[in-house]
Order: sequence, then C-alpha cells, then structure tokens
Amino acid sequence: KMAGSSAPWIGSAYLFLQSTCKTIVLPSLYESSQKKPSVFKALKLALADSTGSVNGVDMLKVHCSHPHLIVQLKFCKQENCRRFLQSYREGALQKSLQNHLQLSLAMTTVPLEMELKAGNEHLDKMLKDEDRCLECIYREKPDRLRDEEITELEECLKSLIVHHSFNNNMAVKDCASLNSPSLPYPSRGRSLSPEVTFIFQGQEFANRTLTPDDHQKFAKLVSKKWKQVGRSLQKTCRALRDPVIDNLALEYDREGLYEQAYQLLLRFIQSEGKKATIARLIAALEENGLISLAEELLGLHSNEDCS
Repeated sequence: KMAGSSAPWIGSAYLFLQSTCKTIVLPSLYESSQKKPSVFKALKLALADSTGSVNGVDMLKVHCSHPHLIVQLKFCKQENCRRFLQSYREGALQKSLQNHLQLSLAMTTVPLEMELKAGNEHLDKMLKDEDRCLECIYREKPDRLRDEEITELEECLKSLIVHHSFNNNMAVKDCASLNSPSLPYPSRGRSLSPEVTFIFQGQEFANRTLTPDDHQKFAKLVSKKWKQVGRSLQKTCRALRDPVIDNLALEYDREGLYEQAYQLLLRFIQSEGKKATIARLIAALEENGLISLAEELLGLHSNEDCS
C-alpha cells in the first residue's frame, strides 16, 4: 500500500521528449559536448518549476534514442510527484521546458511533444486519474543509481550559476570538457570492466563496454534468436527478468526483428552501465550457437549471415 507503509515513497517514470521542428533534434543537441550543458540546464530548471523545488524530482539518466530524448525520473515524495503530474497535465511543464530550452540554446522557439511512461503504462492516457498515475509510478522502482554524467552536469550547473557574473561562454566550455560519448553508452575513459580480458575460441580478447557499433551490429544480425540471447543475459541482468522480453516482443512487433533486438540490448546497456561488457554478450551468443555473430563483433570476419 502506498500510504500505509513506513518506508519512504519512491517511484520512477520516463519522460519522452521530441521536438516537432525538423531542424531541432534534441538527442543530437544532447550528444554535442558544447550543447549538452545547456540542454541539461533547461531540463533541470523545468523540472524544478514543475515541483516547486530543485530537489522535487531527480534525474537518474538521460537517454538519446533518436528522435527522442528520454529522461529517467525518480520521485521520493508522493506530494512532489502529484505536483509534477499536475504541471505535466496542465501543460505547464511543457511550456516551462520550451522556454528554458529557448533561453539556454539561444533559439527563437523550441516546440515540443511530450509523453510520460511508467513501465508499460502510457500515463498520458490516464492523466485525469491522478491516483492511478501515482500507483503506476510507485510500482516502478528505480532500477539504477544516478548516472555519473548526471552528477558531473549537476556540479557543472552549480559552477555556472556561481560564476554567472563572469564570462558565461568560458563556463560552458568548462562543462563541455566532459566530452562524454552519447548516452546510454557508458563513458569509455573511466570504464573499469569486471574482467580485463576474456577467452573466445582459444584466443584472448580485451574486455570493454559495449559501443553503439556493437549495438547496431547485434540488432542487424541476431535475427530471430534475439529472445534466446535475452534469456541468457537475463540470468545476470535484473532489468531483463520476465516478463520484460515477452513485453518487448509485443511492443515492437510491428517494427520487426531489428527493433526488437535493438530494444533488448538497449535495456541491458541502460541497466548495467559499465558492466554491459562485450564479454557478457559474447558468452550469451556462444550459449546460443551464434558463433558467427560473436566473431563479427570481435572483428574476426565480415560475414553478415550470422542468423
């Protein structure tokens, strides 16, 4: 029960953002090391406006999934979540974010479309029933801690505010020095893999976090066996526990095998962070007889018939 428990009220939701202007692509702006601090600042301020507090809602991670920018939110108090839902329902959050983006990015206008999800529930369809929305958000406990990059951007934003009277461009350049690759892939520079190397077919390979190139190759070549690979990864990945894999199959059925496989690995990468390594994926491929695809990911050949 939400009210009767002595434990703190904690819930999670995903805010999907997309610009309706073709020339403004939010994921591309966030992927730019120069624009990232400005986009983050706008998100932070708009969310503070929606709850009336800088700490009313916490951003755990920002995902770039073209054409959407997806913000994973964490709520620690029911009243803050209510204020957020009210602001979202009335369009105040949308207007606030448009204004902050316009100011931060020095653009004339940034038209937005927004969507709110908690698990498999599309909350936009039930906004009039606030209690039901709260129950859906409460059911979805955050599956990760705050991303390191978010913490760095938070610190950078504080620095920007403190030094606002100085040259603003210099402060933004300091922020831009983060220069991280686009989320959801972990920063390679600080990556400390659980195993430094691993063995595949008698050869030793350096372990590393999965890259966007690995992600695309997997989705393109795994074909119908994506579910089997998912069930192998599921053994050590909480985010892929049942019924997640079956839900992905249903949700992306129309888009086809590529998108289903892409979304599967996206879940793995998002939840595991730096622990989403090539060694774990290769082990899952081996377990399901996908040796050719494993070789492709390790650069051993360029054969594309891996299914």
